[in-house]
Amino acid sequence: MGIFNFFATDIAIDLGTANTLIYIKGKGVVLNEPSIVAFDKNSKRIIALGNKAKEMQGREHKEIRVTRPMRDGVIADFEIAEGMIRAFIKRVRAGVINSRRVVVAVPSGVTEVEKRAVRDSAEHAGAKEVHLIAEPMAAAIGIGIDVDAAVGNMIIDIGGGTTEIAVIALSGIVNEESIRIAGDEMNYAIMQFFKRNHNILIGERTAEAIKCEVGSAVPLKEEITIAVKGRDLVGGIPKTTEVSSVEIREALNESIVQIVDAVRQTLERTPPELSADILDRGVMLTGGGALLKGLDERIRMETNLPVHVSEDPLTAVVRGTGKVIENLNDYSKVLIRNRRY
Repeated sequence: MGIFNFFATDIAIDLGTANTLIYIKGKGVVLNEPSIVAFDKNSKRIIALGNKAKEMQGREHKEIRVTRPMRDGVIADFEIAEGMIRAFIKRVRAGVINSRRVVVAVPSGVTEVEKRAVRDSAEHAGAKEVHLIAEPMAAAIGIGIDVDAAVGNMIIDIGGGTTEIAVIALSGIVNEESIRIAGDEMNYAIMQFFKRNHNILIGERTAEAIKCEVGSAVPLKEEITIAVKGRDLVGGIPKTTEVSSVEIREALNESIVQIVDAVRQTLERTPPELSADILDRGVMLTGGGALLKGLDERIRMETNLPVHVSEDPLTAVVRGTGKVIENLNDYSKVLIRNRRY
């Protein structure tokens, strides 16, 4: 029996731009690491991935390349993404003898070509049967919403590459908006801000650390000042400068405005009965972006709707995808249908 179970490992994957999370049927979430790969430029052999590769980011020499195979929620580098999926599955020991069924969460706005790339990658990594689920649907299931009910629920899932906004009812997405403005874009905005306003070049990791530490969507009760190290663009030497949370909020504002506008557009297209449900139940925020200080308050102010940050928003998608793999038959209606041409 033991060896049979080993053959029949069902896994769920949240293949995110920033992080990859894996859930094994019967075990729960077993992996949560950055979607970053370090490989040898000449042989394309993977040297490190996840946290180890992240430590190398921005510090590699000319023989090593550190890359993120996922961009805007979809596969940008097919070969490296496949190697990353295979290595992660092997690490959690689920795919030593091929995985039987795999459910992968993808952005709701993915094209047919992008879906095919995800399916192929999972199959090449050893999966026998691959199913896809839209991220906002997975997030809704992950935070305990009854997606089957005749009630409207609104989910805003802010990841690394995409922000997914969806109104869900009767096991389906009634309307959705998927924009490629999310955590990465916010990091980029911070990097550009330092370049323009302080003549300093900072790396992606530094920008992300600044966003997490002092980034906010509304004024803070007590504004914070931090010291930031980077390279002076004029002199070319290392330099430290001080910035306040007010400046960082200004740098992030454009991205936040675009997310709020997308929320408004989704609400405008929502049927009135479902709008009434959303007014009663409020909007749920999931994904790493939900942790930005005051974002829930900002959306509340702009839409006049109750906004709630879900518990453990970072793992909402993988927990939902995991529930689906645990009860695949019950949740078959929420999976993305295969289109045959």
